[in-house]
Amino acid sequence: MDGFLRTVCSLALGICYRAIWVVFILALAPIQAALASCDLTAGVSGNVVEVIDGDTIRLAGGLEVRLVGMQAPKLPLGRPNFPPWPLGDEAKAALSNLVLNERVTLYHGGETMDRHGRTLAHAFVGNDDSGLWVQGDMIGRGLARTYSFKDNRECVRELQALEQAARNDQRGIWNDPFYPVLAALPPAALLEFVDTFQLIEGRIVSVQAVNRRVYLNFGQNWRDDFTGSISARDARRFSGAGLDLASLEGKIVRIRGWIEERGGPMITVTHPEQIEIVATGSTGN
Repeated sequence: MDGFLRTVCSLALGICYRAIWVVFILALAPIQAALASCDLTAGVSGNVVEVIDGDTIRLAGGLEVRLVGMQAPKLPLGRPNFPPWPLGDEAKAALSNLVLNERVTLYHGGETMDRHGRTLAHAFVGNDDSGLWVQGDMIGRGLARTYSFKDNRECVRELQALEQAARNDQRGIWNDPFYPVLAALPPAALLEFVDTFQLIEGRIVSVQAVNRRVYLNFGQNWRDDFTGSISARDARRFSGAGLDLASLEGKIVRIRGWIEERGGPMITVTHPEQIEIVATGSTGN
């Protein structure tokens, strides 16, 4: 009887392990598919000895790595009077489970260092890019938002697609009111979010070029309504990416960035990945 039980348990465990492996492969597949269109350059590999927060790690030897393309919920990290963002501890714990004491390989798609001296990179668990893509996993779990800069744009659209799936399923931060997708109208409601990073959705009423800037107006009153502002220099980046800014008029879009107050609420847009076309219809806000 004992032998029979051991055989049954062994078979059950084998089935269980295979099931876990299948789930892992299925979870990895969409992430690896997203990576197919990315253009990344291999960097160094190293063992992760510390997870600082949900988007920052330290490798053996002291290299601090800011995981580019994502923004996890922030923790105080010694900053006085800085309240932790909801799910900050959960994001750090999830990242720890992925990479702490594991070997990762860094890949770069733009600038490789920020002003704080941290390395900017995409991270893969293992010795090459065939392992788990850390940014894709964290964003897919709903434990980070896509966050990009004009000098670090690689894989951003791919991350936004994973973010959209997480948002549709209300995973992680997308089930918490601290991380809304805000409506462009009424604009007064956006002023309470000045100096914060937000996603704002609405219909572009007009696109105007004034004094070497392009303005994406989300209302009839450009002095008070929400606006996206693009410098003439940055506008060339859009045409280089095949996006005609004038064609956005009438489209429902989502803009992400830091909200400023310039008469009304405004986001400075420096690169195409800050704008996602949600719908081409001319109704809705």
